[in-house]
Amino acid sequence: MTQLQSLRGMVDLLPQALQRWQAVEAEARAHFQRSGFGEIRTPLMEPTDLFCRGIGEATDVVGKEMYTFNDRGERSCTLRPEGTASVVRSALQHGLLTQGPQKLWYAGPMFRYERPQAGRQRQFHQIGVEWLGAANARSDVEVIALAWDLLASLGVGGLALELNSLGSADDRKAYRTALVAWLEQRTDQLDEDSRSRLSTNPLRILDSKNKATQALLESAPTLIDALSSESRTRFDLVQQGLTSLGIPFCLNPRLVRGLDYYCHTAFEITSDQLGAQATVCGGGRYDGLVGQLGGADTPAVGWALGLERLLLVLDEAAKADPVGRAAQVVTAPKPDAYLVNRGAQAEQAALVLARALRSQGLTVELDSSGSAFGKQFKRADRCGARFALVLGDEEAGRDEVLIKPLLEKGDESTWAIGAISAMVDVLQSR
Repeated sequence: MTQLQSLRGMVDLLPQALQRWQAVEAEARAHFQRSGFGEIRTPLMEPTDLFCRGIGEATDVVGKEMYTFNDRGERSCTLRPEGTASVVRSALQHGLLTQGPQKLWYAGPMFRYERPQAGRQRQFHQIGVEWLGAANARSDVEVIALAWDLLASLGVGGLALELNSLGSADDRKAYRTALVAWLEQRTDQLDEDSRSRLSTNPLRILDSKNKATQALLESAPTLIDALSSESRTRFDLVQQGLTSLGIPFCLNPRLVRGLDYYCHTAFEITSDQLGAQATVCGGGRYDGLVGQLGGADTPAVGWALGLERLLLVLDEAAKADPVGRAAQVVTAPKPDAYLVNRGAQAEQAALVLARALRSQGLTVELDSSGSAFGKQFKRADRCGARFALVLGDEEAGRDEVLIKPLLEKGDESTWAIGAISAMVDVLQSR
């Protein structure tokens, strides 16, 4: 019988890797809590219309990448390709916006049908924040600073912030007219994908990966030139706020986000840790999305980062600085102690001792193999525990346990099995 395999682009997360993921998530959770963001969890599957209305039917996500199907009730359903639309739908459905501005964060899997590659899978994972009801430029600065500080605290090196303003809906309408007119005179110089976008989503041409198209766009009109005075003033305030926080940035007039709901501030944070600049976080303002999904016009701003890409960056950061913060995140936590035990009486006592130490907050690996002490000690060394706790029938008969340092110099010591508090002090010593 053929052995079953996971679907292409759907990757198993094994225990050792998950410990690294959880370390990143724990750091993010701490940052979010300190900034007043509460966690929200939305379904993996949503009505297809949510993404068609929210993201935009002319986007690549909706047009090419969504996992969409009819359920048994002939309802069109889609596995969520991003988190923002789902968060907004949930806030509207449960009346959260009637309670004032909402600061929300989420983490979980998203789904897009695209070619799998390193750091990009068909089931991928994001962490994101959404601040619904935040109108002023200072809120843009605050969420950008939150992302910047989180990445820096994780040990990501070579950070760079790219910034642009997409202006208001009227600004973009005027710019779209000017850009299309300019490009239509040069259609023979555009790549095939850009020509197809000319009538559906021309702003996305600015984000083309085709080198010839990018060279052509160097002389194209820019969105900055089309901004109204109000939009320019707002963008200036964002830049002033970032400068006051000491967060460096560069203006990128070609920066557009891939989803239709963005307006005003758009940004990406990149890292050169992978050799070339790689985007690890992106976001911006989306004041029109709540209205598009049936709510009252509500200003909002947010961002998302991809965990797969971030962990690749952290791997490289750890190689460059093996004692730095990134190395601590990338390296799976080590147990405080490894409990070596053999013999009927010792194995019973080891169960009781492991449970008692774990109840005091220690991580204790209990060997349940029953193999020779030598083999158990080899496993203790491999797992990276600082101490081995040794229990044989002889020790168990005396109600004692031997504590043996593994990573540092020090003498072995013998303790009464019931002296839990004293053992905790030893095992937590540094």
